[in-house]
Amino acid sequence: MDYYGNQITKLINAFKSLPGIGAKSAGRLAFHIINMPKEEVEAFADTILTAKEKVRCCKCCYTLTDSEICPICADPKRDKTTIMVVENTRDLAAYEKTGKYNGVYHVLHGAISPMLGIGVEDIRLKELIQRLEGDVKEVIVATNSNIEGETTAMYISKLIKPTGIKVTRIASGVPVGGDLEYIDEMTLSRALDGRTEL
Repeated sequence: MDYYGNQITKLINAFKSLPGIGAKSAGRLAFHIINMPKEEVEAFADTILTAKEKVRCCKCCYTLTDSEICPICADPKRDKTTIMVVENTRDLAAYEKTGKYNGVYHVLHGAISPMLGIGVEDIRLKELIQRLEGDVKEVIVATNSNIEGETTAMYISKLIKPTGIKVTRIASGVPVGGDLEYIDEMTLSRALDGRTEL
């Protein structure tokens, strides 16, 4: 039953379509937006539209950024000889919060999953291999500890090992089936410190 009328219901449904937002949260967000001053709503909407238009992939590591090269790749103090491979930009942010890693990243934008129809060509593996032509000494595979993440890690290891570049995997401080973006900094730090060679 429609309690609120068409526009409010549409707004609630729009929020419900976002990941992690249930019916109650969607309702709270919708009513908050409706009760905001018009100028704030316009600024909020403009921020969303501007982000959608300007955010793109970094030309080096493929993380999401609003410039050609992300701040991490542009930082001359970062160790460019070590590349940490992550599934998405949220995982990169999770590792950055630890303050323990000083290398650069490579964002795959997914993981190999035959069940979901995601193959090797659907993620940024070709771009990773191209980056290895530079002065790279170690690749740390920091994909999630689930079937897709493990499959991707093993595939990356098989690709890179013949090049002679050291390939390591984050340690098991990360729980199996856990997503990196939800894990605390201490656990991520221990996983990074205890990585093993693949």
